[in-house]
Parts: sequence; structure tokens; C-alpha cells
Amino acid sequence: MESFSGRAIADRFAEYVGELTKVVGHADRAGPLRDYCSGLLVTEGRRSVEPMAAVTAPDRAPAQHQRLLHFVANSEWSDELMLAKVRDLVTPSLTRQGPIEAWIIDDTSFPKKGRHSVGVHHQYCGQLGKQANCQVAVTLSIANHHGSLPIAYRLYLPQAWTDNKSRRTEAHIPSSIKFKTKWQLALEQIQAAVEAKVPPGVVLMDAGYGTNSGLRQAIRSLGLRYVAAIVSTVKVRAIREDNRKPKRVSVEALARSLPKKAWRTITWRDGSNGKLRSRFACVRVRAAPIRGEARFAEETLLIEWPKNEAAPTKFWLANVDRDMPLRDLIDLAKLRWRIERDYEELKQEIGLGHYEGRTWRGFHHHATMSIAAYGFLISERERIPPSRPGCAAAIEKPSLPSGYRPRGAPDPAAASRPQLDRHHPLPAGSRDCSDPATMPLLHAPDADQPATKFVTQ
Repeated sequence: MESFSGRAIADRFAEYVGELTKVVGHADRAGPLRDYCSGLLVTEGRRSVEPMAAVTAPDRAPAQHQRLLHFVANSEWSDELMLAKVRDLVTPSLTRQGPIEAWIIDDTSFPKKGRHSVGVHHQYCGQLGKQANCQVAVTLSIANHHGSLPIAYRLYLPQAWTDNKSRRTEAHIPSSIKFKTKWQLALEQIQAAVEAKVPPGVVLMDAGYGTNSGLRQAIRSLGLRYVAAIVSTVKVRAIREDNRKPKRVSVEALARSLPKKAWRTITWRDGSNGKLRSRFACVRVRAAPIRGEARFAEETLLIEWPKNEAAPTKFWLANVDRDMPLRDLIDLAKLRWRIERDYEELKQEIGLGHYEGRTWRGFHHHATMSIAAYGFLISERERIPPSRPGCAAAIEKPSLPSGYRPRGAPDPAAASRPQLDRHHPLPAGSRDCSDPATMPLLHAPDADQPATKFVTQ
């Protein structure tokens, strides 16, 4: 079909980028935007500015390098407007097979060795699963069972950065940026999405966010529903039908007190290695973080306890319709895995974490362009899945110039002592030698010179 041809895909890409240029400001930024976006899609290996410049403009790589660097690090275009435009362009494709079902809040990290890149701090790094030097960005994604797209992206700045004037100046952090916790950043992103009238969905979050009762209450006050993972130590009071005051216990203790008949084995979807199933239970509760407190509304506590585990493994608090079928509630809670796929594809296939600059604006501009490029792949997902080899081949990829060498790479000299290279190498794959006499390996012995003698003791 014509829509599968390389030319058709290239035309759609040109149309997509043309729409993005409407929010980038000056017309002279249209070219760098197109080249940066296509460079993220077609460059192999590390997608930092220099290799992208060599791929997108091989005949003028140094000038292109400066052009792209200025666009991502210095140009004053709005990340918020660009992400909103990407959202508007991609949502029709994302909802072609079904409406938006969830908003997913999460964060992603980028390990760093130095300390000068904006936001780098010794903190928990999800990519490494431990405390390490890294940057952390908070994101909000819209999702359904067919795909997902980040629509908000913000770097988390520890107080070691927000309170340090010299570091702020060096990284060009705007004066309006103050310290905010990750959950406060996530709440701001949710509020902005509500104001922008983004198609609503159930807010999903991991325990790092869901355990925060203030965040859950704020989401409820916005008229949104949520399914929030929590830690096992969260205190609740079970709702009793006899109106007796329930005991305040941890959700793990409550799970252990449930009778056997409360548990059901549910299959929620097909996995790569078979059907995904586990054992679940539901209880109506009120959160009770402080003794005697009764200001929290009723919530549904969802508990997962696999049969082969000695203790419950996962807990969620939800304010969804109490009559929602258990299978549907579990399906919603498990939909949060979509964000992990976003991060994996953005980092591995687009180069989200490959930016080598150190400034606030450059960090966010590169991330925004990465999401824009990823948005195009989402819009083409039905035709060319992002993970299939050659997915970006339809965008013409110029060959690297013959003398191109990445900055810092050693000069591939023939040998450290060129005088030892006496003969040209054989062509690749050649095995025949028609005249071996023309390829001497050793000098012929000189009859006038005495033979070398080895002396041993």
C-alpha cells in the first residue's frame, strides 16, 4: 500500500514537523528543529549533538553542530507549548482504538559521573536501583491499552541546587524556579493538564507518590479518580457494617487478617511468557495516618498476595466507583507498566538521556525534542512499530563523510611506526596469492655477516 512506502512516511514526517514549527517562534528555527528531530530518529548509537550533526549534514558537520547546539541550548522557545502541540498531534492516533484511560505520574533518572550538569545530586536512581549521582525528571503521561505519551516533563532540583546561587547562575536556572518536591511537581503537571482540558483518565502512580495522602486528596479535589500504589506500613481503618469503630492497622496487617474466602485468583492480561495472574482481595477503608483522625474519605484498598509468597506484595488505594468489577480495577492498577515502556523506548531508541550539555534550558529542550520524535513514532505505530529494526529508515539518512572522526576519538593511524608498513594490506576476503615471492617476510641472510650466537649460562 502507498501509505507504507518510504516516501509516504517521509511526507507525513515533514507534515508533522511543519506543525511543530508553528510554536517554535522564529522561522529560522524551523530547519534546526527538523534536523534535530530527524537526527534523534536516524542517528545510530549515542544521539548527542555532534553525531547528529554529522548524520544530518555530513558535508558541513562543524557548522551544523553549532546550529543544532544553539537551537537546543540557547533558543528561547517554550517547552510547554511544544509538548502541548505534540499532544494535540499524537492524541488522535493514540485514541484511534480507544479513549484515554489513564494519566500516569512517575519519574525517571539519568546516572551522571560529574557534578556540574544541572540537577545532578546523590539521590535515589531508579535506573540503578540505589543511591547514586543522577538527574531525576518528573513526568505525566496519557495512556490506554494501545499506547502512551509523556505530555509533561520537569527536572527535579534538590535544595542543594535551588539554594546555591553560583550553581544556579552556572546552569542558567531561571529565577522563578524554586524548590519543590517531586509530588508537588507531579501535582502541578496534573493541574495544568486539567486546565488544558486533556482527555481525563484515572491517575496512576507508584508508591513513591501514592503513599502521600496529601497528593491523593489534592487529586480527588480536582475531580479526578486515582489508583495509587502504597507501601505496606500505611495505616488504615476498615469500614465496618456494624458501625463499631474499627482498629487502626497497617495495610499488611489488615491483609493478613482477611479470611480465605476474601481472596480471588484473577488473570488480568496475556504476558510474553503466558497469562498474568495472581491472588487479590478488596476492602473498603479510610486512611488513618494519625491516631484518631477521621477526615479522609472512603477508599478501596486493593491487595495482591501471590500464592507462592510468604507475605502480600503490593497494595493500592483507589477512589474509583466502589462497584467497579475487581478484574477492571486490577487491570487499571497494572496499566502503570506502560510508563516503563515509554522510558525504555525514549532512552534506547530516541536518546532521551544522551544530552551532554549542563544547562536548564538545554536539558529540557533536548527532552522535549525527544518526546516530539517519539510522538511521531507513536503516530506511526500501526504501520511501523518503534521497536522493529529499520523503523526510521524512511527518513533519508545521509552517509557520514569519509574523514569523519568523533571528537576525542584517536586518529586511526596505520601503525605507531609507519616505516614498518612495507606493503599494502590484501583486499578483504582475498585468500589467493599468485606471487608469494613478491611478499618477503624476512630479509635474506647476508653471507658477509656472522650468524647470531645465543649465550647461555
